[in-house]
Formats: sequence, C-alpha cells, structure tokens
Amino acid sequence: MPAKVIDGNEVSALIRKEIGGRVEQMRRHGIVPGLAVIVIGNNAASAVYVRNKIRACEDVGIRSFRFDFGESASPEDVLSVIEELNNRQDVHGILVQLPLPPKFSIGSILRTISADKDVDGFHLYNVGGLVVGDTVFPPCTPYGVVKLLEHENITIEGKNVVVVGASNIVGKPIALMLMQRDATVCICHAKTRDLAQFTILADILVVAAGKPNLILPQMVKTGAVVIDVGINRLANGKLVGDVDFNGVKEKASYITPVPGGVGPMTVTMLLENTISSAERAIKQKSSV
Repeated sequence: MPAKVIDGNEVSALIRKEIGGRVEQMRRHGIVPGLAVIVIGNNAASAVYVRNKIRACEDVGIRSFRFDFGESASPEDVLSVIEELNNRQDVHGILVQLPLPPKFSIGSILRTISADKDVDGFHLYNVGGLVVGDTVFPPCTPYGVVKLLEHENITIEGKNVVVVGASNIVGKPIALMLMQRDATVCICHAKTRDLAQFTILADILVVAAGKPNLILPQMVKTGAVVIDVGINRLANGKLVGDVDFNGVKEKASYITPVPGGVGPMTVTMLLENTISSAERAIKQKSSV
C-alpha cells in the first residue's frame, strides 16, 4: 500500500489560521506583533524567500519591517540597526536573511540579535538551549518537521530515527529535538560509509543532505516514515528533494513531497515564533 503523502500546505494553513486568531486577539488589546527582516546584498533566491515571508506576515496580521543593505554596506551599519531593533517594543522578532555577503561574519550578526527576538532560532543561546531542552525559539525548519509528525499522530518516543545531513540549520537541531522526545537518534553525513546500513534501520528517516535521489527504495525499511527536507533544482528546472519520491512512497508508511512538504512549514513556524515572542513580551510587561 503506497505511503500517505503528508501535505505540508494543508498543515501549514491550519496552523496559520490558529496564528491569525491569536494575532486578532492581540490586536483587540492594541498590540500588533512585528517582525523585522534584514536583507544584505542582492541574492535572487533570498529576494524570493523574503517576499514570501513578508506576504505570510500580512496574511496572518503580523506587521513586517524590511531593512535593505547593499553589498557595499559596512557590517557596523547592520549591527547598529540590529541593536536598535533589539530595543524597539514594536518589533518582536528579528530575521537576518541568509546567506550573507563574504565580508559579513554570520556569527557576529547572529550573536548581536537578542535571544528573545531570534525567531529564526540561530542565536547561540537558542542553539545551546536545544541541548538542555530550554530553548526560547526552536529553529523553524526542524520545528516544522516536528509539527508535521505531531499532526499525523506519528509516535516519536522509542523510535529509531536516522537523520541524513548534519547541518547547524536542520540536521543537528532536528536530532536534538527528537532526542528530547525520547527517540533513539543517529546522524549521518557526507563522510558516513555505507549510508544504507544506517537508513534501513530507521523507523523515521529525516533527509536534509541537498543531494537529489540520495535515498533509494532499497535504503528504506518497509513502513518507515520518510521526511524529505532537501530541495534541489534539476537542470530542467524541476524542484525535487533528496529522496526518490516515486520509488520510496511504495515502501514507506508516510512521506513528505517536494515541493509542498516541509517547505511551507518553515515560514509558518517563523510566524509561530514571532507571535510567541509577542505574547511573551506582553506577559513580561504585565508582570512588572
């Protein structure tokens, strides 16, 4: 029996509807959640991602503030704006769109963003918080993966999870988040020998390696849950994930498509983190 295809667009729409209700409730009390987006340089893909994020904010009622810097901008100017945004009460989340031009230090930029407004979940405090289970904001893509599993009522506790890809943005954070939910987690990466001997053991297989058709049917256990985080553009312009979707869906119990799987959830969890930040700020203000 073919796998159930997990519709990320559908799950995302349900979460955004709930977020919209929370925003409306805050607006009735005179509070408008705000997200500041900082764009540095002229990366074409980044421009598309930023437009999508700003449009998503508008859809749920979150106010967005956009700050554009050219390639010649100095790091000091960008850091100065971030410091200003850290202190603005109408800004509850700060997002610096990656990648950055070569002269900018990603570490320096991310360290400057207040951990209380780091809605991307990249600040060292939030990354470290994943280890001890006390992060303020979980990184958006791994958070989206967890939400998809929860929506489908897929049991995580006690399951063997294999994560293919050890990036700081997806692989490592999702491994930590699933460990917190009592899964047994193995992380594979580019130097892993005989990848199939690991993936075949997975009850839940999360793939975020950035290599099309990396995971073939013979590498997947019958009945496994397969979450494809990869997004690759082929020579013909088609977008595909890291998994042989048509082959693996005949063997898995659940599978996410590309596009339309994890992708929509990433932006939605950015909205979730932003509204959560605004709610937290109100609670802190009322307790003073």
